Amino acid sequence: MIIEYKSIPIYYTDDGEGSVVVLLHGFLSNSTMWSDLVLKLNQKKRIICIDLLGHGRTDCLGYIHSMELMAEAVSAVLNHLKIDLYSIIGHSLGGYVALALVEKHPKKIEGLCLMNSTAEEDSPEKRKLRTRAIEVAKKNYKDLVKVSISNLFRLKNKVIFSKEIEILRVEALKTSIQGYIAAQEGMKIRKNREILLKSSAYKKMMIISRKDPVLEYYTLIKQAKKANVKIVEFPDGHMTHIENRRNFLRHIVRFIENI
Repeated sequence: MIIEYKSIPIYYTDDGEGSVVVLLHGFLSNSTMWSDLVLKLNQKKRIICIDLLGHGRTDCLGYIHSMELMAEAVSAVLNHLKIDLYSIIGHSLGGYVALALVEKHPKKIEGLCLMNSTAEEDSPEKRKLRTRAIEVAKKNYKDLVKVSISNLFRLKNKVIFSKEIEILRVEALKTSIQGYIAAQEGMKIRKNREILLKSSAYKKMMIISRKDPVLEYYTLIKQAKKANVKIVEFPDGHMTHIENRRNFLRHIVRFIENI
Protein backbone atom coordinates (compact mmCIF):
# COMPACT_ATOMS: atom_id res chain seq x y z
CA MET A 1 0.00 0.00 0.00
CA ILE A 2 1.06 3.59 -0.61
CA ILE A 3 0.36 6.95 0.99
CA GLU A 4 1.45 10.31 -0.38
CA TYR A 5 3.67 12.37 1.90
CA LYS A 6 5.09 15.74 0.86
CA SER A 7 4.32 14.82 -2.78
CA ILE A 8 6.19 11.49 -2.71
CA PRO A 9 4.91 7.93 -2.31
CA ILE A 10 5.70 6.00 0.87
CA TYR A 11 5.19 2.25 0.63
CA TYR A 12 4.07 0.10 3.56
CA THR A 13 2.43 -3.23 4.36
CA ASP A 14 -0.20 -3.85 7.04
CA ASP A 15 -0.79 -7.45 8.16
CA GLY A 16 -2.63 -9.12 11.03
CA GLU A 17 -4.59 -7.80 13.99
CA GLY A 18 -3.81 -6.94 17.59
CA SER A 19 -1.20 -4.76 19.24
CA VAL A 20 1.05 -3.07 16.69
CA VAL A 21 4.66 -3.90 15.82
CA VAL A 22 6.51 -1.60 13.40
CA LEU A 23 9.41 -3.12 11.45
CA LEU A 24 12.09 -0.79 10.02
CA HIS A 25 14.64 -2.27 7.64
CA GLY A 26 18.33 -1.56 7.28
CA PHE A 27 20.38 0.41 4.76
CA LEU A 28 20.10 -0.87 1.16
CA SER A 29 17.22 -3.10 2.19
CA ASN A 30 13.42 -2.66 2.22
CA SER A 31 10.30 -4.14 3.77
CA THR A 32 10.81 -7.49 2.01
CA MET A 33 13.55 -8.35 4.53
CA TRP A 34 10.84 -8.98 7.14
CA SER A 35 8.81 -11.62 5.26
CA ASP A 36 9.71 -14.51 7.60
CA LEU A 37 9.10 -12.46 10.72
CA VAL A 38 5.75 -11.16 9.47
CA LEU A 39 4.57 -14.74 8.96
CA LYS A 40 5.61 -15.57 12.52
CA LEU A 41 3.96 -12.57 14.14
CA ASN A 42 0.87 -11.64 12.14
CA GLN A 43 -1.37 -14.33 13.66
CA LYS A 44 -1.32 -12.51 17.00
CA LYS A 45 -0.06 -9.00 16.17
CA ARG A 46 -0.63 -6.25 13.65
CA ILE A 47 2.62 -5.84 11.71
CA ILE A 48 3.47 -2.63 9.86
CA CYS A 49 6.50 -2.69 7.53
CA ILE A 50 7.61 0.58 5.93
CA ASP A 51 10.06 1.29 3.12
CA LEU A 52 12.23 4.12 4.43
CA LEU A 53 12.94 7.20 2.32
CA GLY A 54 14.84 6.34 -0.87
CA HIS A 55 14.48 2.58 -0.34
CA GLY A 56 12.27 -0.02 -1.98
CA ARG A 57 9.15 1.62 -3.35
CA THR A 58 9.47 4.85 -1.36
CA ASP A 59 10.88 7.88 -3.18
CA CYS A 60 13.57 10.27 -2.03
CA LEU A 61 12.77 13.53 -0.25
CA GLY A 62 15.65 15.93 -0.88
CA TYR A 63 19.39 15.29 -0.79
CA ILE A 64 19.87 14.38 2.87
CA HIS A 65 17.65 11.85 4.61
CA SER A 66 18.29 12.67 8.24
CA MET A 67 17.08 10.19 10.82
CA GLU A 68 14.54 12.79 11.93
CA LEU A 69 13.19 13.18 8.38
CA MET A 70 12.90 9.42 7.99
CA ALA A 71 11.14 9.20 11.35
CA GLU A 72 8.67 11.86 10.22
CA ALA A 73 7.85 9.75 7.15
CA VAL A 74 7.28 6.71 9.37
CA SER A 75 5.03 8.82 11.61
CA ALA A 76 3.05 9.90 8.56
CA VAL A 77 2.20 6.26 7.82
CA LEU A 78 1.27 5.50 11.43
CA ASN A 79 -0.88 8.64 11.65
CA HIS A 80 -2.60 7.66 8.40
CA LEU A 81 -3.40 4.28 9.97
CA LYS A 82 -4.50 5.99 13.22
CA ILE A 83 -1.94 4.03 15.27
CA ASP A 84 -1.05 5.67 18.58
CA LEU A 85 0.74 2.86 20.44
CA TYR A 86 3.34 0.46 19.05
CA SER A 87 6.56 -1.47 19.46
CA ILE A 88 9.46 -1.02 17.03
CA ILE A 89 12.11 -3.38 15.71
CA GLY A 90 14.81 -1.59 13.72
CA HIS A 91 17.66 -3.23 11.85
CA SER A 92 20.83 -1.13 11.49
CA LEU A 93 19.65 2.10 9.79
CA GLY A 94 16.13 1.18 10.90
CA GLY A 95 17.36 1.26 14.49
CA TYR A 96 18.69 4.78 14.04
CA VAL A 97 15.32 5.85 12.64
CA ALA A 98 13.50 4.04 15.45
CA LEU A 99 15.47 6.02 18.04
CA ALA A 100 14.59 9.30 16.31
CA LEU A 101 10.94 8.21 16.40
CA VAL A 102 11.19 7.28 20.08
CA GLU A 103 12.70 10.67 20.87
CA LYS A 104 9.84 12.47 19.11
CA HIS A 105 6.98 10.28 20.40
CA PRO A 106 8.12 8.60 23.67
CA LYS A 107 4.58 8.06 24.99
CA LYS A 108 3.61 6.01 21.92
CA ILE A 109 6.31 3.37 22.42
CA GLU A 110 5.64 0.02 24.10
CA GLY A 111 8.90 -1.71 23.17
CA LEU A 112 12.11 -1.15 21.22
CA CYS A 113 14.49 -3.67 19.72
CA LEU A 114 17.74 -2.45 18.17
CA MET A 115 18.86 -5.23 15.84
CA ASN A 116 22.52 -4.93 14.80
CA SER A 117 22.22 -1.21 15.48
CA THR A 118 23.49 1.37 17.93
CA ALA A 119 22.37 4.48 19.81
CA GLU A 120 25.80 6.08 19.30
CA GLU A 121 26.63 8.61 16.61
CA ASP A 122 29.17 7.94 13.87
CA SER A 123 32.83 8.23 14.80
CA PRO A 124 34.97 10.62 12.71
CA GLU A 125 36.50 7.59 11.00
CA LYS A 126 33.07 6.21 10.11
CA ARG A 127 32.02 9.56 8.64
CA LYS A 128 35.10 9.54 6.42
CA LEU A 129 34.24 6.02 5.23
CA ARG A 130 30.72 7.14 4.34
CA THR A 131 32.07 10.11 2.39
CA ARG A 132 34.43 7.81 0.51
CA ALA A 133 31.59 5.37 -0.23
CA ILE A 134 29.49 8.22 -1.66
CA GLU A 135 32.28 9.11 -4.08
CA VAL A 136 32.58 5.47 -5.19
CA ALA A 137 28.81 5.24 -5.62
CA LYS A 138 28.86 8.15 -8.06
CA LYS A 139 31.32 6.24 -10.25
CA ASN A 140 30.28 2.59 -10.01
CA TYR A 141 27.11 2.10 -8.01
CA LYS A 142 26.25 -1.47 -9.01
CA ASP A 143 29.66 -2.88 -8.10
CA LEU A 144 29.66 -0.96 -4.83
CA VAL A 145 26.29 -2.46 -3.89
CA LYS A 146 27.44 -5.94 -4.85
CA VAL A 147 30.46 -5.74 -2.55
CA SER A 148 28.63 -3.90 0.23
CA ILE A 149 25.94 -6.55 0.60
CA SER A 150 28.41 -9.41 0.68
CA ASN A 151 30.50 -7.62 3.30
CA LEU A 152 27.58 -7.52 5.75
CA PHE A 153 28.01 -11.27 6.35
CA ARG A 154 30.53 -13.15 8.43
CA LEU A 155 33.30 -14.36 6.11
CA LYS A 156 32.39 -18.06 6.22
CA ASN A 157 28.72 -17.23 5.60
CA LYS A 158 29.34 -15.53 2.26
CA VAL A 159 29.42 -18.98 0.64
CA ILE A 160 26.76 -20.59 2.84
CA PHE A 161 24.27 -17.85 2.05
CA SER A 162 25.32 -17.06 -1.51
CA LYS A 163 21.76 -17.42 -2.87
CA GLU A 164 20.35 -15.13 -0.20
CA ILE A 165 23.09 -12.59 -0.94
CA GLU A 166 22.11 -12.50 -4.61
CA ILE A 167 18.49 -11.83 -3.65
CA LEU A 168 19.61 -9.06 -1.30
CA ARG A 169 21.65 -7.46 -4.09
CA VAL A 170 18.59 -7.34 -6.34
CA GLU A 171 16.58 -5.67 -3.59
CA ALA A 172 19.44 -3.30 -2.74
CA LEU A 173 19.54 -1.97 -6.30
CA LYS A 174 15.96 -0.80 -5.84
CA THR A 175 17.62 1.92 -3.76
CA SER A 176 18.58 4.65 -6.22
CA ILE A 177 21.95 6.37 -6.14
CA GLN A 178 20.20 9.44 -4.75
CA GLY A 179 18.64 7.30 -2.03
CA TYR A 180 22.03 5.77 -1.21
CA ILE A 181 23.73 9.15 -0.92
CA ALA A 182 20.87 10.76 1.03
CA ALA A 183 20.89 7.94 3.60
CA GLN A 184 24.68 7.99 3.98
CA GLU A 185 24.60 11.76 4.50
CA GLY A 186 21.81 11.34 7.05
CA MET A 187 23.67 8.67 8.99
CA LYS A 188 26.79 10.83 9.07
CA ILE A 189 24.98 13.61 10.94
CA ARG A 190 22.84 11.54 13.29
CA LYS A 191 23.20 12.38 16.96
CA ASN A 192 23.94 10.22 19.98
CA ARG A 193 20.72 8.88 21.52
CA GLU A 194 22.09 6.63 24.26
CA ILE A 195 20.11 8.61 26.82
CA LEU A 196 16.92 7.12 25.35
CA LEU A 197 18.08 3.63 26.30
CA LYS A 198 18.79 4.68 29.87
CA SER A 199 15.83 6.90 30.68
CA SER A 200 12.83 5.15 29.12
CA ALA A 201 10.55 2.70 30.90
CA TYR A 202 9.37 0.67 27.89
CA LYS A 203 10.78 -2.80 27.20
CA LYS A 204 14.14 -2.72 25.39
CA MET A 205 16.37 -5.30 23.73
CA MET A 206 19.55 -5.19 21.67
CA ILE A 207 20.53 -7.93 19.24
CA ILE A 208 24.33 -8.03 19.00
CA SER A 209 26.51 -10.21 16.78
CA ARG A 210 30.07 -11.18 17.69
CA LYS A 211 31.36 -11.06 14.10
CA ASP A 212 29.38 -8.04 12.94
CA PRO A 213 31.62 -6.30 10.35
CA VAL A 214 29.70 -3.02 10.69
CA LEU A 215 29.43 -2.53 14.46
CA GLU A 216 32.03 -3.31 17.11
CA TYR A 217 30.82 -6.09 19.42
CA TYR A 218 32.35 -4.95 22.74
CA THR A 219 31.19 -1.34 22.22
CA LEU A 220 27.61 -2.53 21.79
CA ILE A 221 27.81 -4.82 24.82
CA LYS A 222 29.09 -1.93 26.94
CA GLN A 223 26.33 0.34 25.61
CA ALA A 224 23.60 -2.20 26.42
CA LYS A 225 24.92 -3.02 29.91
CA LYS A 226 25.32 0.63 30.82
CA ALA A 227 21.65 1.20 29.97
CA ASN A 228 20.51 -2.08 31.53
CA VAL A 229 19.06 -3.23 28.20
CA LYS A 230 18.35 -6.92 27.56
CA ILE A 231 21.09 -8.42 25.35
CA VAL A 232 20.64 -11.22 22.83
CA GLU A 233 23.93 -12.40 21.33
CA PHE A 234 24.53 -14.22 18.07
CA PRO A 235 27.81 -15.62 16.72
CA ASP A 236 27.74 -14.29 13.14
CA GLY A 237 27.50 -11.07 11.13
CA HIS A 238 25.30 -8.05 10.51
CA MET A 239 22.45 -9.96 8.86
CA THR A 240 21.11 -11.83 11.88
CA HIS A 241 17.71 -12.52 10.31
CA ILE A 242 19.49 -14.63 7.67
CA GLU A 243 22.66 -15.90 9.36
CA ASN A 244 20.86 -16.94 12.56
CA ARG A 245 17.29 -17.16 11.25
CA ARG A 246 15.72 -19.75 13.57
CA ASN A 247 17.04 -18.38 16.85
CA PHE A 248 16.45 -14.81 15.70
CA LEU A 249 12.76 -15.52 15.09
CA ARG A 250 12.45 -17.28 18.45
CA HIS A 251 13.92 -14.37 20.40
CA ILE A 252 11.90 -11.72 18.56
CA VAL A 253 8.63 -13.62 19.06
CA ARG A 254 9.40 -13.95 22.78
CA PHE A 255 10.28 -10.25 23.07
CA ILE A 256 7.04 -9.17 21.41
CA GLU A 257 4.89 -11.61 23.37
CA ASN A 258 6.28 -10.32 26.68
CA ILE A 259 5.43 -6.68 26.00
